[in-house]
Amino acid sequence: MSEDHTHVREFFGARAADWDRKFPADGPAFARAVTEFGLRTGDRVLDAGCGTGRALPALRAAVGPSGTVIGADLTPQMLAAARDAGRAGEAALLLADVTRLPLRDGVLDAVFAAGLIAHLPDPESNLRELARVVRSGGRLALFHPIGRAALAARHGRALSPDDLRAEPNLRPLLSSAGWEMTSYTDEDDRFLALAARRP
Repeated sequence: MSEDHTHVREFFGARAADWDRKFPADGPAFARAVTEFGLRTGDRVLDAGCGTGRALPALRAAVGPSGTVIGADLTPQMLAAARDAGRAGEAALLLADVTRLPLRDGVLDAVFAAGLIAHLPDPESNLRELARVVRSGGRLALFHPIGRAALAARHGRALSPDDLRAEPNLRPLLSSAGWEMTSYTDEDDRFLALAARRP
């Protein structure tokens, strides 16, 4: 396991048990983002870096009983917290590295990723891996329950022009990884960038 992965696993592993209690108001933001994502009944969707599975109930509701929902996370404690919260019934939970997914090419219709991009060791390559497992025309949602400015303020930092999620940085990054950005929202109460898999 790379140093980046070890750090991510240690960081989130130590915080898994209290994660949902720490951010109790995020639920509606997840549900709204999934609604805007526009999944259809029967779709196959991956929650990449699913954490405690806060998006899984909304993803399951969107794709219905005939759809497939997979929650993948690198951190065993996060997946355990998802199970403890009763979310294992919404999805197949997979202990997996989203930078090297154990999935076939083009097998999914969509990938939902909440708070993931800041933790990717090689964003272009890693976003290309997400593109690999999605069919042509399939979709990607990069989400965070608060916007860039609010998140920076929460951490006592100034907003940086180097932030990967700034639109002038994110659009070409997605493009180089096989995605085309279709919408971009960065407001205090949410960040949501949607993209489509190029043919």
